[in-house]
Amino acid sequence: MKLAVALVAALIFAALPLLTTSNYIMGIGVSALIFTVAAAALNLIYGYTGLLSFAQLGFWGIGGYVSALTVVTFGGNFWWGLVWAALINAAVALVVGYPTLRTNRHAFVIVTLTFALLVNLIARDWVDLTRGALGIPNLPPPTAFGYEFGTTGRFYWIAWAFSVAMLAFLYALCTSRIGRTLVAIKQNEPLVRAQGISPMPYKLSAFAISAAITGAAGGVFSFHLRIIDPLFLDFYYMQTFLIIVIIGGAGSFWGVVVAGIAMSALPEALRFSADFRMIIYGLILVVAMFVMPSGVAGWLRERRLARLRQELQ
Repeated sequence: MKLAVALVAALIFAALPLLTTSNYIMGIGVSALIFTVAAAALNLIYGYTGLLSFAQLGFWGIGGYVSALTVVTFGGNFWWGLVWAALINAAVALVVGYPTLRTNRHAFVIVTLTFALLVNLIARDWVDLTRGALGIPNLPPPTAFGYEFGTTGRFYWIAWAFSVAMLAFLYALCTSRIGRTLVAIKQNEPLVRAQGISPMPYKLSAFAISAAITGAAGGVFSFHLRIIDPLFLDFYYMQTFLIIVIIGGAGSFWGVVVAGIAMSALPEALRFSADFRMIIYGLILVVAMFVMPSGVAGWLRERRLARLRQELQ
């Protein structure tokens, strides 16, 4: 049932460029799709494995810069830029994650936050490579088979195809034996060890996969913006990904997907009040957390359990 609903929703989103010619609406659609993928990648390491990783912001920025530099500096194309963004981020995650995952969870949070700040400093100060505060403007539109995705409407198809592919991969991973093992590690790591399973390879693999997907998402989004600069590493993005995971329900795949679409569109829906838009947005988040401390998925699960208890009485 869930897969059928997801398929219908994916087809509806695919038809968006056919339903409107507004670049504004399609721009919101691109942001919603890419932010949802990045949040789902964060959910893999935070929601399923129980490790809060602020390194996702660094991977997001590395992906954007690697994709842009592949095209502008090294003469490659957009598609190879995404491949290199994913591969380099996975390699960096393995290097950072191997020693860090051997520490406790509090140290992991601190190290990943430090990593994100370090990437920001490199983007700002390594002027010869990143061009510093000037950034890399006028990124060329992607092309495929002689077709140029030069408008927002055309680029939307790339964002849609990328999002569907990445979410399908993450769904298959999270519902597999690997996903169930990650949940077991989060809930009771000593018990997992007692069963003869080493948590380290699972946690490190989840960290690397999450980094690769986040980096590729950053690459797609940088070409949507057509420019990348140190502001691409603004904490706003990490805040957005984390809000989506928390509101959707950490550890719930479908909850995060639905929250990603809704929370990306909500700030735009509140533009009727330009002065109080972000205040209203903040109030909605506060109320949502009071009403649903476990996220939408947790709230629905609790209601379902309460209904079952009533039926059994």
